[in-house]
Amino acid sequence: MRHTARTAAEAPANQGTRNDWATLKTLFPYLWQWKWRVLVALGCLIMAKVANVGVPLVLKHLIDGLTITPERPASLLALPAGLLVAYGLLRLSSTAFTELREFFFAKVTQRAVRNIALKVFRHLHSLSLRFHLNRQTGGVTRDVERGTRGISSLVSYTLFSILPTLVEISLVLGYLALQYDLWFSVITVTALLAYIAFTVVVTEWRTHFRRTMNDLDSRANTRAIDSLLNYETVKYFGNEDYEAKRYDEGLQRYEQAAVRSQTSLNLLNTGQSLIIAVAVTLILWRATLGVIGSTMSLGDLVLVNAFMIQLYIPLNFLGVIYRELKQSLADMEKMFALLDQHREVADAAGAPALQVTQAELRFERVNFSYETKRQILFDVDFTVAAGTTTAVVGHSGSGKSTLARLLFRFYDVDGGAIRIDGQDIREVTQASLRQAIGIVPQDTVLFNDSIEYNIAYGRPGATHDEIVAAARAAYIHDFIARLPDGYQTTVGERGLKLSGGEKQRVAIARALLKNPAILVFDEATSALDSHAEQAIQAQLREIARDRTTLVIAHRLSTIADAQQILVLSEGRIVERGTHGELLALQGRYAAMWERQQVRGSDADEDAEAGQSADASGTGPDLVAARRA
Repeated sequence: MRHTARTAAEAPANQGTRNDWATLKTLFPYLWQWKWRVLVALGCLIMAKVANVGVPLVLKHLIDGLTITPERPASLLALPAGLLVAYGLLRLSSTAFTELREFFFAKVTQRAVRNIALKVFRHLHSLSLRFHLNRQTGGVTRDVERGTRGISSLVSYTLFSILPTLVEISLVLGYLALQYDLWFSVITVTALLAYIAFTVVVTEWRTHFRRTMNDLDSRANTRAIDSLLNYETVKYFGNEDYEAKRYDEGLQRYEQAAVRSQTSLNLLNTGQSLIIAVAVTLILWRATLGVIGSTMSLGDLVLVNAFMIQLYIPLNFLGVIYRELKQSLADMEKMFALLDQHREVADAAGAPALQVTQAELRFERVNFSYETKRQILFDVDFTVAAGTTTAVVGHSGSGKSTLARLLFRFYDVDGGAIRIDGQDIREVTQASLRQAIGIVPQDTVLFNDSIEYNIAYGRPGATHDEIVAAARAAYIHDFIARLPDGYQTTVGERGLKLSGGEKQRVAIARALLKNPAILVFDEATSALDSHAEQAIQAQLREIARDRTTLVIAHRLSTIADAQQILVLSEGRIVERGTHGELLALQGRYAAMWERQQVRGSDADEDAEAGQSADASGTGPDLVAARRA
């Protein structure tokens, strides 16, 4: 298979504004999955409106039947029992069919919301690391929240308001045209067209106010979440007022946009009411003339008036519905635009699962850059033999952690290839690739859940005994056992209730529970003091004995027994060999070793005295529990 180099970060697909039809086209298949429910609901809708239109007709016959005329004096009037029963049944039928419509359609709406939300969630997880480094969590979550709410609103308004109103208008117009003066239909149609035209024009004009409000709302929400996630940093620098001012700036701009939106809404409501008032007045004028001219009965006057009242209420509400539809479409627009984001890293068509036999890892002349103007790796070429440990060292920014990201295929290489047992990782499924690799990252972020949940995340479904065994292997079981809630102790947002060393030991236990064929330690013991580091290093060496292991390290003492050590400088391998061979070379590695040995002799005494508490755990919110 031929692979082409990535020349630049992929631009998002949603550079422009999605039109409303594109949004509806995306939504429709999710609704049509339940087509039998949709069709039954539509049938109930029509029957409800037929019954609703029938009520004024029965009322007309009641009034005409009770009207005293020379041909029908009061002595001949009789109780119209049949009409009374029909009136009651039609009222009941209208309500019953309306409830049946909602009963059959409820599952359609909720399942569509569920499926779309799940698809967006999965798609966000499938996007590359580049997207997630650039995104702002608060804005994305608010877009998804508003989008799913917009789907419910759109479907509800369409089926429960717009379609019933259109059906009722059609029935009324048909009856008026067949039974009465043509002017009744002309006035009604003219008013309807004027109403719709006015509503559409004004609503289109004010839709950008809603989009502006959405953008400003997302920005304000993003700023608030970002500030709260960095709570400690805010407190360190005493910047609470500064953060509140920044947040208030966003709220102020949102307030201004909301006021403009409300002002334009007032204009729209006034214009709609004027059109309806004029139309109803003209209709009653024509009906009154008909009664005076004896071409219409009192029952006809009541019938026409009832029709107008029935049309007035939903027609007046139709303007509100249209505005809500436009707002719902605007809300859905950004959520569906997330689905338009292209996957920078995607499985090849028909890609097989990775077949791990020996777990030999090979980087073949790898070139890579996050941005086209700044290359990170240059012609990196090395092999990690099956069951051996290779360490990569180098100064910050040399590209060490990039190797791990490429191995997990968070990005695709620009040139060369990465192979496991001879298989190019671009030609196998990402799920099988990542299942074969375990990692202990430099910066461990935990879920705001229990310690047991976070360890079990390495292999969901693992038994408690397996979780405890992994914790013991990571030298954290004794600390957990001393906590009042033991393994059910919650670790807080991003694990902030645990110290750095404790978090890394949880990460080590999680990786051990996964039991992968290939292990990556990305400065896995960087947060540990020397005493704890020595204890865990012995265990890590035991763990890595039968596994292919890539160690990204800063402390050279932790990788002295590696079978191969690579020295990375500015994205290039400048030295390679064993610890002894590199010291004998008297090059960069030897200089780094000498500097660390000098610093280490001074730091170890302080570490033994001041940081040994960290080995037993000194997370900020668990101190009291530990003392207890």
